[in-house]
Amino acid sequence: MDFQLTTLLLVGIAVCFGLYAGKAVKRIALPSILGYMILGTLMGASALKIFPLETVHGLSFITDIALGFVAFSIGLELSLHVLSKLGRSIGLIILFESLMALVMVTAGVYLLTGDLPLSLIFGSLAPATAPAGTIAVIQECKARGNLTKALYAVAGFDDGVAIVLFGFASASAKVLLISESTGSSSGFNLIGTIGKPLFEIILSLLFGGLLGLIYTWLVKRLQTHNEIPALTFGIIAIGTGLAAQFHLSLILVNMAIGFIVINKAPAGMGQTISGRLRPLMPILFILFFFLAGAHLDLSLLPQIGTIGVVYILARSAGKITGARLGAVMGGADQKIKNYLGPGILSQAGVAIGLSLLVLQEFQDMPGSHAASIGHSAVTTIAATCIFFEIIGPMLTKYVLKKAGEIPEN
Repeated sequence: MDFQLTTLLLVGIAVCFGLYAGKAVKRIALPSILGYMILGTLMGASALKIFPLETVHGLSFITDIALGFVAFSIGLELSLHVLSKLGRSIGLIILFESLMALVMVTAGVYLLTGDLPLSLIFGSLAPATAPAGTIAVIQECKARGNLTKALYAVAGFDDGVAIVLFGFASASAKVLLISESTGSSSGFNLIGTIGKPLFEIILSLLFGGLLGLIYTWLVKRLQTHNEIPALTFGIIAIGTGLAAQFHLSLILVNMAIGFIVINKAPAGMGQTISGRLRPLMPILFILFFFLAGAHLDLSLLPQIGTIGVVYILARSAGKITGARLGAVMGGADQKIKNYLGPGILSQAGVAIGLSLLVLQEFQDMPGSHAASIGHSAVTTIAATCIFFEIIGPMLTKYVLKKAGEIPEN
């Protein structure tokens, strides 16, 4: 039977059914977003095919808008007063958890395969963290405390460091592959290697900062607080559109908007904006994670293989040990030392996007080895992200509960 539901009808089904799927998993003490993802997977291309992939891809703008709101929410939590109280530990945590993930995955894959370019590529993909799952759990649980503030900060700034490390490690792998295929030594330009991702990050923050100043000026002149959601949606849509137009970081642009607002707007305005946006967030989270589930291809799971298992174990170990090391060196409080690492394991969009970039760049390189690395990266990262997107939010909720930052009621 050739019968297809309209897109608007499918969106309505996703929101209504997703709401109750989230409530169902919450009864067994799991984050609601797992219910949204499970329902999306069941209704998506991997199972019932009610949501065909063309429809999921056509709704990608919803995913982008949702990520924009997540990044904006992160920025609103990053007041300079809060960051100064957390001290230098946050910078050290972000640096060490990213570096340790890169080093441990590179070492683990190299010990398994003896293939240094392949190992560097997998290592370069390990630092990226997906903030949406972490932030969704924090907001759902109404968590408050130093660990929660640290999770906001790490989730926000992590991808900037990850992009720079990816640029450095993937370029190193390219040099090795060119030398391998031509038999000649190819020069390594450090400035060229990290210059492009650094420029991308700086431009993202500048665009976001400018939009943040415009938003702050406009929000103070609104006649009623009821107009805040409309203005916020418009600014986030502009920021997200600019990121797509100029190939910038969607997360950093929108996080910078929120950061400027919380630090430049009159006292209390940040809390007012958060309060007005709070009713919108559950709808965006339902759609975001439902579509993420509908996009999953469960047939990839058996393809994880030994490299995938090593990647999962080494990345987890690198993130956890690196976060603890940074927290110890920065003199963070005990809750952050003990629990921050397991709370930042989610991985999804950025890592998959970077793996697709590897495939695109490597498939045109001389020799078959480069192309095989690109295909291996895409397949393995897509499969391991399924694992991290399921286990990551569960661990975030667990550590917040252990740290005593989820209210008893």
